[in-house]
Parts: sequence; C-alpha cells; structure tokens
Amino acid sequence: MTDSTAPASSPSRASSAFSAFSASSPSDDALRALPKAELHLHIEGTLEPELAFELAARNGVALPFASVDELAAAYDFADLQSFLDLYYATMAVLQTEDDFAELTRHYLRRASEQGVRHAELFFDPQAHTARGVPIETVIDGIGGALDEAERDLGISGGLILCFLRDQPVASADRTLSAALTRRERLLGVGLDSAEVGYPPSLFQDVFARARAEGLHAVAHAGEEGPAGYVVEALDLLGAERIDHGIRSLDDPALIERLARDRIPLTVCPLSNQRLQATPDLALHPLHSLAEAGVAVTINSDDPAYFGGYIADNFIAVRDTLGLTSAQAEAYARTSIDASFASDARKAELRRELEAWRG
Repeated sequence: MTDSTAPASSPSRASSAFSAFSASSPSDDALRALPKAELHLHIEGTLEPELAFELAARNGVALPFASVDELAAAYDFADLQSFLDLYYATMAVLQTEDDFAELTRHYLRRASEQGVRHAELFFDPQAHTARGVPIETVIDGIGGALDEAERDLGISGGLILCFLRDQPVASADRTLSAALTRRERLLGVGLDSAEVGYPPSLFQDVFARARAEGLHAVAHAGEEGPAGYVVEALDLLGAERIDHGIRSLDDPALIERLARDRIPLTVCPLSNQRLQATPDLALHPLHSLAEAGVAVTINSDDPAYFGGYIADNFIAVRDTLGLTSAQAEAYARTSIDASFASDARKAELRRELEAWRG
C-alpha cells in the first residue's frame, strides 16, 4: 500500500461510520458513472467469445467450439478448476502483440463505460511463453493499449505480472528475469491460479527479488485457500494488497491486523459466487469486512467469464446485499487510496469522486 493511503482506524470506528451512511440507493447509471479504480482484473479474463473467435480466425487457431454461442455456453462452469481449464484453452488465440493490444482495448473501452478511471491489470505471462509467445510481445501489446487509453480515455494504470502458483517456482524466477527487460512497464508482481496446495511461502524468494527491483507485491490468498495463506502472503511475500482475502474472517486476529494496518482486500463478488467461494451472494462477507474496519474494494476479476464488469458487481451488491450511495462512494474511495497510482493522480481521482457526490 502506498504512503498516501488513509491512516488506520479501529474496527469499532469504521463499523460506526459504515452503518451511519445515508439510506439512499444509487441507480444503475450512477454506479456506472462512479469514478473508481479496478485493482483485481485479469486481462486474459476479459476475452469475450466474439473476440475469441475473431482472433482465432485471424491466427488460424481451431477452437474446440463450433460457434460463439457454443463457447458462450461453455462459460457456465462449475468450479475454479473447470474455469481454469476453459480459461487456458481460449487463451490460445492470443499470439501477436496486436492480439494482446486488441484484447486490452476491448476491456478498457468497456471499463471506461463502467466508471473505471485507473486500472492495474494482472497478466499471466507463463501461460503465453509456454505456447512460444515471447514475453515482450505480451507486455508491449498490453502496455501499448494502456498508453492509448491514458491518452484517449483518461484511464491511468499499469501492469502487474502474476506468477502461476501451480507452476514450478523456477519458472516464476525465469519469468521475472525475462520481464525485467520491460521493467518500466511493470507496477508489481502477483500470485494467482489454483490456490489450494500452493501456499504463498513457495514463492518467498522470487517475491523478494521482485521487491528488490522496486516492484510492488500483491497476492491471491484466502479465496479457496485458508486465512493462513493471507498471513503467509503478508509475512513472507511482503504483499501490500491481498486479492480476494474473504476467508480472513475465519481468523479474528488477522481481521484486526488488516484493519489496523490498512491492508486492502480486492474483493470480487460475482467471481466468488460463480466459483462457489460464496455460492449465495446474499451471504457474501463484503459488508462484514468493511464493518470490521478492513479496507475493501470491489472488482470484477475475470468479467467475461463471471457475468459482470466492475459496475455490474456494484449493481449486484446493491441488489443483493444493499448498497447506499455513501457506501458505494466509500468503496470507490478505498480503491483509489489502495491503488499504486501517484499521489497527484490519486488527488485527481478523489476530486472526480467528490464531483460524483455533488
């Protein structure tokens, strides 16, 4: 978390403030217009079926689906592993720098319509280099589209390289070395893919290398894995944000620590529902975490697969858990505070948020 993040507040004060919000409920349009930062977004997870078929035709890739509709139907998966199997299969259409740029442009245009003003994009280079795609192709394509978005859409952002935790640690180490040829493009490193059985501790050394290069550190933990993985990510990886982290509620001492140290959680409600982490969205712990004083943000994760981009997640929270305008503003403000944007950019975004309220 950057130095400009708001100071710590006790869980009791945060709970009081959260429950004291006004009762007005924002409209769909208001939630789409709400200026916000997206901090948990896998760019490969924005590959819509239509674009997948377009890129497959361009690159001569045979997808194992007869039509766009058949592929769209396959997006109705049952659990994390079935999602990952589909996720990596469709990724085969991404081959050139232009492909990665086009994928990113599609997301950023959609994100702009959903109120995203700053986006920190996860990407999975090992899934591409394993197919023979140079890491420079991946980074330059995504990064070039981000440059365009800053110029044309007013969206700032950067790239967070995620290591696949179910791949050997040596592969992560090689990937970091290769990516450092594009160091200026990278905000940080992260850790994703199947969580159970792959604790953060495995990646302690490669994260230490990344931090020594001045990169920020984040990590997926406490989604399908236990609260103890969150503790490991903090203590051993130096994680400044925790991606998901919803199982932190299983450990009261951890919740107290997250609240005290203002360690943000990048929560993804529709993703948690689709992957059965919280099968009933009405029981999602989002508000409980916020009421405990934890810095919580709302994000979309892999929106093409999980049925909603970021404003869609805000709308689903409003419809299922209840969400006032002041709560929506608080979640958006936390996303700005928890981002790795410069202090000057954060100040700009906070002014936009004040104008939304006004």
